[in-house]
Amino acid sequence: MNEEALVFTDGAAKGNPGPGGWAAILAEGDTVTELGGHEPHTTNNRMELTAAIMALENSKAAAPALFTDSSYLINGITKWVPSWQRRGWQTIKKENVLNRDLWEALAVLTAKKNISWHYVGGHVGVPGNERTDAIATAFADGKHTRLFKGTRRDYPVNLTKLAGIEASENKKNHSRAKAYSYVSLVNGEIRRHDTWASCEAAVRGKPNARFRKVTSAREESALIADWKKSLRQ
Repeated sequence: MNEEALVFTDGAAKGNPGPGGWAAILAEGDTVTELGGHEPHTTNNRMELTAAIMALENSKAAAPALFTDSSYLINGITKWVPSWQRRGWQTIKKENVLNRDLWEALAVLTAKKNISWHYVGGHVGVPGNERTDAIATAFADGKHTRLFKGTRRDYPVNLTKLAGIEASENKKNHSRAKAYSYVSLVNGEIRRHDTWASCEAAVRGKPNARFRKVTSAREESALIADWKKSLRQ
């Protein structure tokens, strides 16, 4: 990970659709820049995409590490966009892709950079994510927000420590945690498994199979909902 080029993004919409806001933090070299904006009528997903687009348009880094709490953003740009492009921007159900204008703009930007995409949980104490959430929410509420631009030394959030230690520790702790269940996705079918042996048997040898360990009922429900959404794209 390039610790000299860190990007955090977030989006918010009141009512979804409703008034929205987007936010980004760029930490490149010794400089930190906060960005943000307002839309009078939009959705949360459009604001998440807009935040990433504005961040990358303003980033001078060739290989930034981008952190977001939007699985829609990460899955879309890393998994779904190539398939949508091959199908003429239609989903597998031959429906028009939502937010195509923003996906196309983002695809152009990502083609020019070597971006590493990182998911961080929302509202779990990750300072960069908490700050972008606060900025995006304020813009969605129509409130005046003072945006920072200055040196890392003067910035109140230690983004390097956050990205290099906290995020990786969360991942390690999750990998060591006791499994609540395992979830698999094979040929469009989502299944829950009580044991790893059952999950392994379901995915072994199956092309494009996906699987994940979850550590709570809440995480299981969120994962299944996210995968169901991806199947509709």
